[in-house]
Amino acid sequence: MSEIIKIILADDHAIFRQGIRMLLENRPDFEVIAEAAHGAELQSLVPFHTPDVVLMDLKMPEVDGIEATEWLRREWPDVKIIVLSMVGSDQMMVHLMEKGVHGYLIKNVQADELYTAIEHVVHKGVYLNERVSQALLRAMQFKERTPPTLAHGVTLTEREREVLDLICEGLTSAEIGERLFISTRTTEGHRKNLIAKFEVRNTAALIIKAIKDEWVKV
Repeated sequence: MSEIIKIILADDHAIFRQGIRMLLENRPDFEVIAEAAHGAELQSLVPFHTPDVVLMDLKMPEVDGIEATEWLRREWPDVKIIVLSMVGSDQMMVHLMEKGVHGYLIKNVQADELYTAIEHVVHKGVYLNERVSQALLRAMQFKERTPPTLAHGVTLTEREREVLDLICEGLTSAEIGERLFISTRTTEGHRKNLIAKFEVRNTAALIIKAIKDEWVKV
C-alpha cells in the first residue's frame, strides 16, 4: 500500500477548495487533512496537522500566500509548498520559486498534472512544468528581480510601473516610448497589458483605477 500524502488546502474560496478536495479524494494515496481560508488560519493549522504538502493560493485576506510561504519556509521547512493561483506572471513565479516553493501551478491546471506535481514535490523535491521552466529561463536572460506585490490583486513588472506612471502623467504612447527608449508598439503592448491586469475598458478607466488604488500619487 502506498504511503498516504497529507495535504492542506489554503484558499479563500470555499467552492474552489471543495472542488480540489473532490479531485484529490479520487486518489487513495492522497488525504486532505485540513482547509484554511487564509494564511493566518493556515499558520494555526500546520503545527497540529504536520502536512506533507500545502496547496497555496496567493490572494488571501489577513495573511496572503507570499507571507504564508515565507513563514512555512522559515518555521516548517520540511513542508512542501505548491502554489495554486490565478496569478501567472513570470515575475511572481520566479520570485516564489526563489523563495523556496516546490511547485507553481495555475488554477486551470488539469487533474493529472496536479497529481503529478504533488507526487514530484514529495518524492523528488520539486516540480517544474514548461511554463515555470520558461519563466526561470527568461529571468536568467533578463535578470529582472523587482519583488512582485499582490496589492489590490494586481502584479506589475518594473517596466509596467514606469509605463503606468507616464500614462497617468498624460503622455502618449509615442512620448512614453521616447522617454523609456522603447518602441511605440512595445508601449502599446504594455498599455494593453495594464488595461487587462486592472480589468478596465480603456486608458481613462485605467488612470482612474490606478489613482484610486494608490498605484500613483496625484
